[in-house]
Amino acid sequence: METQELTQTELLRYSRHLILPEVGLSGQKKLKEASVLLVGSGGLGSPVALYLAAAGVGRIGVVDYDVVEESNLQRQILHGVDDLNRPKVESARKRMLSINPYIQVDTYSEVFSSANAEEIAAPYDILVDGTDNFPTRYLINDLAVLTGKPYVYGAVFRFEGQASVFAAGKGPCYRCLFPEPPPPDSVPSCAEGGVLGILPGTIGSIQATETIKLILGIGESLVGRLLLYDALTMSFQSVQLKKNPACKVCSDHPEITHLIDYEQFCGVPAHGHASRADIPQVEPREVLDRLARAEPLALLDVRDPVELEVSRLPGALVIPSGQVLSRLGELDASKEWVVFCRTGDRSARVVKALRERGFRAVNLKGGINAWAEQVDPSMKRY
Repeated sequence: METQELTQTELLRYSRHLILPEVGLSGQKKLKEASVLLVGSGGLGSPVALYLAAAGVGRIGVVDYDVVEESNLQRQILHGVDDLNRPKVESARKRMLSINPYIQVDTYSEVFSSANAEEIAAPYDILVDGTDNFPTRYLINDLAVLTGKPYVYGAVFRFEGQASVFAAGKGPCYRCLFPEPPPPDSVPSCAEGGVLGILPGTIGSIQATETIKLILGIGESLVGRLLLYDALTMSFQSVQLKKNPACKVCSDHPEITHLIDYEQFCGVPAHGHASRADIPQVEPREVLDRLARAEPLALLDVRDPVELEVSRLPGALVIPSGQVLSRLGELDASKEWVVFCRTGDRSARVVKALRERGFRAVNLKGGINAWAEQVDPSMKRY
C-alpha cells in the first residue's frame, strides 16, 4: 500500500498522538492506512466506531441491518433522537464523519451472514465484534481464522463484560474457548435481561484500544487472555487462554474449512426474535374477550419483580421465568394458562416447557407491551 501523507490539518488534529513515542508520525500514518470492519453499530459498536474514527483509522466498514429505536438510546451513543427509525449504518456514518471527515466510512445495511461475510470483509485488515448473538460471533471467528485476520471480541450482559483478541496463528480462537454454543435460549439477551447503559462503553473502549494497538504494533494485546469486567465491584480479571489442539477450525487438522450455516449450528437466529413458529400464541384482544366470557383462563406473568414497577396485569400470577418449573404446584392444571413477559420471548420458552409437562399454555403475542398498545393505552410500555 502506498504511504499516505498527513495534511497540515491532520497534523494538528492528531498532535496528541504525534508526541507519543509509541505512535508518532509513522504510527499515525499506519492508522490512516488501516482498514477495520465493525460488525454491529449498537452498544459495543458505538464507542468502537467513535474512537476509531477520532483516532484516524483511514477506512472503517460498518455492518448493521437494524434501524434506530427509542430503547437503543440508553447505551448506543452513536445515535440520537433525530435518528429514530433511520438505518443504524446511516446514523453511524453521519456521526463518525462529523467527528472526523478525513476518514472513509463504508456502510452495509444488511444481515452479516455466511453468504456475504467473505465479500464484505475482504477489504479490511481487522474484524471487530459489536454484535449480541452467538451465530454472528461464531461466524466472525471462523471468518477470521480462515482469512488470517485478527478478531477483536467483546460481550456484555447486565453488569458484566468481557473482551479478548483472537488472532489467527498467534493464540486460541473463540471456538477454543467455546467449542459449542450454549443450548438455544439458555442465555437471555440484553433485551430480556437488561444491561447497564455505561457497560458497553467500557468494553467497547477496550475493543477500540486493542484494535489501535494491533494497527500500531505496540503494547501487549489480549491475545491468549480473556478480560473479565464486573461493573458492580469495579473489578477486572484476566484469564489465560490456551489453544485447543482439537479445535474444529484453528487446529492443525480442522473440520471446518469454510463458513457454515451458523443459525442452524447455534439453534437460534442471528437477528430478530427467536422463532416462535411452534409455540401457540394468542392476541391480547382475544384474551380480553375470553376473560369477559368467564372462560377457564389464567394469566401467568413470568417477568422479574422489578419489571412490575412499570406495568402489571391485575389478577395475573407472578412467577419469574427461571422459577416456573420449580413452582409447578402453584399452577391449576384444569385451566389454560396465558403466559406473558415484556415482549414474548421469555414467555415463549415457558410455554414450551409447560406444554411438554402436560399443561395447556399459550403465549401472549407481543407480551404485556402489546397488551398496552392494543387493549389498555394507559398502561406504560418499556
